Amino acid sequence: MSGIVLPLPLNGQRPSQIGFERVELTRILDLYGRMVAAGHWRDYAIQLGRDAAVFAAFRRAAENPEFRIEKRPAHRNRQGMWALLGENGTVLKRGAELGPVLAPIERRLMKLVD
Repeated sequence: MSGIVLPLPLNGQRPSQIGFERVELTRILDLYGRMVAAGHWRDYAIQLGRDAAVFAAFRRAAENPEFRIEKRPAHRNRQGMWALLGENGTVLKRGAELGPVLAPIERRLMKLVD
């Protein structure tokens, strides 16, 4: 089995693609699984690009995503590299840490269970 090996960025160069670390993706997929179990989400998509990594959660596959979780390392020193965007693209929460950015969805999950 052959694969593509990407070189590590040297001398401050930006990586050719932004991705999620294992811990970050585990946290996001755990939340996704709980939302699926609650019957709220049915599909997801991951987009890895040059500027951002995006996880999009859908109620149904044919719709716009209900939430997008974006990781933009270039914004790390400004408003934080994590952002939670709503269905219409409005920023619902920004931050340097993933946990607080996911908090509005976590609260919504607690309301769904009650």
